[in-house]
Amino acid sequence: MLHTLAQGGMIVALKNGDGRIAGFEFYNRDGWLITEFDQRLFRKLKAKKAIASSGGRPYRITRRGLELVRSEVDNR
Repeated sequence: MLHTLAQGGMIVALKNGDGRIAGFEFYNRDGWLITEFDQRLFRKLKAKKAIASSGGRPYRITRRGLELVRSEVDNR
């Protein structure tokens, strides 16, 4: 997931009527929805400070997250 975020992906938090987070949608840089993303993985990435949101915008990779990404052939 960090590779996709490093290439321009984002995590959108879906909120209920009370303003609490009800779920997540994970999009790659081309706008395709990735279904394997769940709340457990979100918590894991957030605990490692690999993702952050600012100003109510979608979650994006942080500088710490970029350090955690292992280089692979398909990275650009």
